[in-house]
Amino acid sequence: MIELTEDQAIAMAADDTAPWRAVDPLTRATYVLLPLAEFERLAGMEYDDTGWTREELHTQAWEAGRSIGWEAMDEYEAGPEIRK
Repeated sequence: MIELTEDQAIAMAADDTAPWRAVDPLTRATYVLLPLAEFERLAGMEYDDTGWTREELHTQAWEAGRSIGWEAMDEYEAGPEIRK
């Protein structure tokens, strides 16, 4: 286990925007530091790794188009049309 230096602990206490990031100076890999209780909460959540349904894919495509300003296009104004 790695122990924070006193300066690092003070810096983290002053910055309440968890999760904090740490960079490995040798590899430049970035790591995320979470309070243990938050990690355990997240680790206990059930993860759904099944593939997306056709409806979910259409909804995501609709939202992506809307976020870049396509909502004014006539063919998209009615919302996503689900085809099976």
